Amino acid sequence: MADNACVEAIIARLALRFETGIDAAELAEVALDMCSADLRNRDRLERIAELLHHRPDIFAMLRETGAAVRHERNEEETDAAVVRRLASGFDAAAMISLAASVQLSSLGDEERLTAATDDIVVWLGRQGFTGAGQDILDIGCGIGRFESALSDAAHRIVGIDISLEMISVARRRCAGLRNVELRLTSGLDLADFSNASFDCVLAVDSFPYLVLAGLAERHFKEIARVLKTSGMAALLNYSYRGSPALDRADVHRLAEAHGMQVVVDGEKPFRLWDGNAFLLMASDGTLRPNNCSGLKEKRHL
Repeated sequence: MADNACVEAIIARLALRFETGIDAAELAEVALDMCSADLRNRDRLERIAELLHHRPDIFAMLRETGAAVRHERNEEETDAAVVRRLASGFDAAAMISLAASVQLSSLGDEERLTAATDDIVVWLGRQGFTGAGQDILDIGCGIGRFESALSDAAHRIVGIDISLEMISVARRRCAGLRNVELRLTSGLDLADFSNASFDCVLAVDSFPYLVLAGLAERHFKEIARVLKTSGMAALLNYSYRGSPALDRADVHRLAEAHGMQVVVDGEKPFRLWDGNAFLLMASDGTLRPNNCSGLKEKRHL
């Protein structure tokens, strides 16, 4: 609880940490025992215990979903082989729980996932990311939750993903949205798209897998290529390495190398998700009128 993560994120982390040897009911009792000794966090501990008592199946489902996607790399694996393995893992995770496959802290609950998605959409709007004239590319679109949530706030959205199962779900979810296009992609680059073809690029929880596959730098270059002048990119979670300082250093290095400027630097602005937010803009870009004043101050440093 030290980094003030929401209750759902704490439960998801615990489920992955305690793969065996403890179940939800036992951990609920641990949380209740801690309440008297930790008055500052009593409310969160009680909510954790309540959720675990109410949903004793949570741990098993989160463990199974999380285990479907292996976050380590074998020495002999090529970049392309890692991407193919991840695609199979995402297919399997989606078959277990659609909501948990794209955000474990949803606890497999569609209402929680929708609330967390809406929280992110509000933040994107505050950054000037959305608008009636905006063409948006969503890297790692998963089951199409952002395509659905952003369709009324953009001119066109293209979602890409390496998982055939997730793209299939996304196409069903977004079937009635005329300004949404969904594509299965290789995951290796953005070769399907021409130069300066998007106003914004969104990547929610997809860069950690690009980092794992050794493709993060290639995608920075590709994002810079497909962005229009004054375009922006929102990278929400850069890696799962557990080092915010290392993530910031990498993002700054890659942004500078590819003509972008970091204007939001690894902040945690979300109430219902523990992701780290990076927002980047083309170095020669001009700030849109609806961007917040704090962003403008950073832009002109």
